[in-house]
Amino acid sequence: MTPMKTISVTEFKAHCLEFVNQVNSTGEPVLLTKRGKPTAMVTLPPPATGKGWKLGLFKDQGRIVGDIIAPSDEPWEALL
Repeated sequence: MTPMKTISVTEFKAHCLEFVNQVNSTGEPVLLTKRGKPTAMVTLPPPATGKGWKLGLFKDQGRIVGDIIAPSDEPWEALL
């Protein structure tokens, strides 16, 4: 097993796009350090499952019960 590539955040800042492209092409994460201590990791996103949110996903899932225009007789907690 090869050790994970480790770079400083300063080096990452200077060459960000190069490191992102490297992670994208190799799949190997890059560990970022600040003053020698691990701070963050650049890695691939999780695979898409196809179950993400889409506009209209909950269409026809709700229903109106009663009069939605008339004022409610129930007191609000904020007014108590």
